[in-house]
Amino acid sequence: MLPHLVSVRLCLRAAALSVALVVVTGCAGGYRPGTMVPPVSADAIEHSLFLIGDAGDPRSPAEPVLMGLEALASERASRSTIVFLGDNVYDQGMPPSDAPDRLEAERRMTMQMNAVPPGTRAYFVMGNHDWLRGREGGWEAVKRQAAFVGRAGRPDIRVSPPAGCPGPVVRDLSPRLRLVLLDTQWWLTSGDKPEDPTSACDTDSRAEVTAALRSAVRVDEARHVVVVGHHPLRSGGVHGGRFDWQDHIFPLTAFKSWLWLPLPVIGSLYPIVRGSGVSAQDVPSGAYREMRDSLAAAFAVSPPLAYAAGHEHNLQVLDGGSARYLLVTGAGRFYHTSKVFRLEETRYARRAGGFMRLDVLTDGRVRLAVVVVDGEGRPTEDYSLWLVPEGG
Repeated sequence: MLPHLVSVRLCLRAAALSVALVVVTGCAGGYRPGTMVPPVSADAIEHSLFLIGDAGDPRSPAEPVLMGLEALASERASRSTIVFLGDNVYDQGMPPSDAPDRLEAERRMTMQMNAVPPGTRAYFVMGNHDWLRGREGGWEAVKRQAAFVGRAGRPDIRVSPPAGCPGPVVRDLSPRLRLVLLDTQWWLTSGDKPEDPTSACDTDSRAEVTAALRSAVRVDEARHVVVVGHHPLRSGGVHGGRFDWQDHIFPLTAFKSWLWLPLPVIGSLYPIVRGSGVSAQDVPSGAYREMRDSLAAAFAVSPPLAYAAGHEHNLQVLDGGSARYLLVTGAGRFYHTSKVFRLEETRYARRAGGFMRLDVLTDGRVRLAVVVVDGEGRPTEDYSLWLVPEGG
């Protein structure tokens, strides 16, 4: 048999094996139900909470997602709060003041802060990139970011939890809405961090964080609790161990979108290794599972209305377990989104730039809207539902 025919057969067999693996993992497609709930009058809204993650590499001079966020938050600035859900400075956090990339990092933070209308409160939660991806020196980078925000002259904008502390930090935004902020990267980092017995944090051990969080979510029925952190508790994205045929056949596109080099069989090693939990940033890892189990234990008696996170560069609404709803909203950059798969508990999933908005009404209802933007920064509701309906 001719050598080139043998090579062709070997390639075909390798491709068939990769296809078989792809069938096991599924195909990305998201999920967009056709049902929507009607909008509500602005006068009926007690407070609006905007959730946006992974916005730390905005386009210059204008980032469409930030433009859409500012436009909607400006409508009711004094009764709105924005939470940036981590990875606020890609991809190595806030560098020292004399570093060559310091000015670029400051530009990225400034663009996000400029999207916060006057009179609107905003909180920056830390993500793994803010912590130097969990490596040594990450704690210092987090403190540098907080110092930069503090010097901006906007007392309504702050980093929370502060100084690399794990939290929880409790903020009652209105009579019916409590926000609880966590630094989930504190659990996952392998570098220095504030820990018992040498830290100045209110909580600095896993047991203390869990106990404080259990107390923070225990409220009367009239108040709704939203807990926020960078890392999702469950996800239909790559951090949740979900991959499609492209990841198996063209694995290098995960690093560079233009690297369409076919590597059948060999390429399958990347999603298999990621799915095994080798990275602490992925849901299957041991460190991540320990964090999730601790949060679930804290939520067991009084489940919060929602747990919201970024990390995945897409938009997802899931039925929760430990929390009633799980929100993934890490699509804060219009030109940098990632694939998403539909899970059994998925109510909505889409690969698109955007953010989420929770409106707490004066009658106690809570409406969620998933907002996507176009390239000009025009926001559009793509999905909505009642998290708490009338009488709920």
